[in-house]
Amino acid sequence: MERVATFAVLGDSAASGVGDTDSTGTTKGWSYYLAKHFQDPLVYINLSRPGAQSGEVLEDQLPKALVHNPDITAVIVGGNDALRNGFNPDRLHQNLRKTLAQLQDAGSDVLLLQLHDPTNIVPLPRLLGRVLQRRINAVNRVTHSLAREFNAQILVTRSIENIYDRQVWHTDRMHPSKYGHQLMAHHFRELLIRRNWSIDPIEFEETPKKSKKDSIVWMLRNGTPWFFKRSFDLFPAAILLMSIELVKIVFSTQKLEPATMYYPEFSPQSHWDLQEVNEARVS
Repeated sequence: MERVATFAVLGDSAASGVGDTDSTGTTKGWSYYLAKHFQDPLVYINLSRPGAQSGEVLEDQLPKALVHNPDITAVIVGGNDALRNGFNPDRLHQNLRKTLAQLQDAGSDVLLLQLHDPTNIVPLPRLLGRVLQRRINAVNRVTHSLAREFNAQILVTRSIENIYDRQVWHTDRMHPSKYGHQLMAHHFRELLIRRNWSIDPIEFEETPKKSKKDSIVWMLRNGTPWFFKRSFDLFPAAILLMSIELVKIVFSTQKLEPATMYYPEFSPQSHWDLQEVNEARVS
């Protein structure tokens, strides 16, 4: 009997399908659309969790995946590392490298994802936008470097035509919409075909457009609590890094180049007793 291939998905909300939840509360996402279009029987395992960072992927999700000897493994992580205080690109590199090394030893094809530039769709103050760009660019440098080292397939998100169109993104503007997830599935399919996997073309389903009222309601109910939670987490580091950017702007006329930076730790204040946000919906 021929062995059935296994497709495992590790990572954070970008891997779990946040942004593509139907009226019944079922979350699908790009990996679901990709998996259901394989021509041959396939075991599909999604171990990702909204809010996960690279350490969790290495220590918790990866061992569970290796039990199933995955033939294909998507590792989509780094965004939450970048959004936390104390972000350290070297630590991200170490965690992701150890993850990919074990998958290479297991003989799994690996899929990676370049993070989009959120400042192209989320209006931010100029200095805060630069801080966020530096962090996201640091994540992408790590991902691209390891993709080359381990011969992994990486979806270069920023090269996708019209990637920043509003229809591609969920109301939160941080996660793909249903259409955006199907678009990702389409491009991941193209990468896997290069590795001789037989996958039918991805079908794009019609998605109803949300009204401005629905978007405002969603932001008040979900986006605002998430924003305050992340603001308290990032605010001290953001102030420091914004100050550094301001000094560079004042004392240098040259264009700022991306650089590897150390992002210091800041201890959370005990009186910030915020209510936990359901990260399965916004991460």
